[in-house]
Amino acid sequence: MHRIQLQHIGSLHDAHGNRLVELYYAPEKELLHVEWFGNITGREVIYVAQEFLKLQKQIQVSVLLNDKSNAAGDWTESMEWLEFDWLPQVLCEGLRAVAYVFSPDAGTHYVSKDFSERVAQYIPIKLFYDVPSARQWLNSQVPVQPSADPGFAAQA
Repeated sequence: MHRIQLQHIGSLHDAHGNRLVELYYAPEKELLHVEWFGNITGREVIYVAQEFLKLQKQIQVSVLLNDKSNAAGDWTESMEWLEFDWLPQVLCEGLRAVAYVFSPDAGTHYVSKDFSERVAQYIPIKLFYDVPSARQWLNSQVPVQPSADPGFAAQA
């Protein structure tokens, strides 16, 4: 198996200028790796999710690696918005699977599990404690195929 080549495509910062996420993309796998940092809140989760929606209109993202291994915080208040606003939009844009890497803060695992249960009603999602296992699982979920419609990501 060859190593996935990730390209750094950007960073997002919170209202105080602190690094919130780093974004990495592997076009051949249509994989977006979102690496979170710091103590995150629901407001910040919604901000990053909105930016993800914008990005998904520019690049094809079939699989998402949501990596909270360097983050902590309670983002429970964003759950309803994620399920009922964000999720339907990302599914329409082609998201097919999510690997979610837990925060080392065990106190955040409940909200992570809640998020996973909500998403699992629509697409495959699995929780992990490490990034390599998450990547391996994502590779098994979505076979590499060219997009059937190259203009799909640009459509409204």
